Amino acid sequence: MTTHTLNTTANATATTTNTQQAPARARRIPMRRIVAVELRKSFDTRAGLWLLASVAGASLLTTGAVIAWGPDEDFTYATFTTTIAFPMSVILPIIAALAVTAEWTQRSGLTTFTIVPHRSRIMTAKAIGLALVAVPATALAFIVGAGGNVVASWISGNDTVWDQDLVAVPYVLLSLTLTLAMGMVCGTLIRNSAGAIVAFFIFSFVIPPLLSLLAMTQDWFHDLQPWVDLDYQLTALLRGSFDTEQWSQLAATTGIWLVLPAVVGMWTLVRSEVK
Repeated sequence: MTTHTLNTTANATATTTNTQQAPARARRIPMRRIVAVELRKSFDTRAGLWLLASVAGASLLTTGAVIAWGPDEDFTYATFTTTIAFPMSVILPIIAALAVTAEWTQRSGLTTFTIVPHRSRIMTAKAIGLALVAVPATALAFIVGAGGNVVASWISGNDTVWDQDLVAVPYVLLSLTLTLAMGMVCGTLIRNSAGAIVAFFIFSFVIPPLLSLLAMTQDWFHDLQPWVDLDYQLTALLRGSFDTEQWSQLAATTGIWLVLPAVVGMWTLVRSEVK
């Protein structure tokens, strides 16, 4: 009886010791927390804060420019919203590019990828966070555009033209989201702040005019342009009302300029050394 009791006590003690010595399994960090952290990191720096403030400033300046120099017949709600969306489509991708390149240029990647070793989860969180930025940006474009439309009609003495409704909101939102994705793709491919910004400007302001010139001078490329020119489709999105063929063209251009480079960038990113 005594022997049995001693054995039972010894086994219980051994089990307790093994349980205490066994390392606790680390809980996986939820994606929502990673998204919140990555979103905060995008605007913690001076550059991020100034770029965020410049979105609102550029919206107001653009509205004032349309009122000051635009003809009275162009004072419509669509004119203001689409015009405001243009500077946003330049500033927001820079924010996206810096959000990715900061892990390498500011050497925060050592900490980030140590806490979350799976780099694909970090990049997914960055993509989700940046996509969320497009929502308030779209709301800002429509709110400031509405104010500019009212002020412009009051100054000109014309009737206020409300030629846009809620149907246009998802089109503008998708256009800004894709421009953000373009900046993120540039950052993923190059992983250097200056290089990523230069690459974005080349993709946005050098390649599209060349493709437009080619479409105007070469008949064979005129019908092909909507299938290969992403900027052409982003501009069309601001006008809204896509048909089936236009959605197919948008999918094709997105695959060429966003999906394929993103796959290549992710393949090199997960294999690159973080210093």
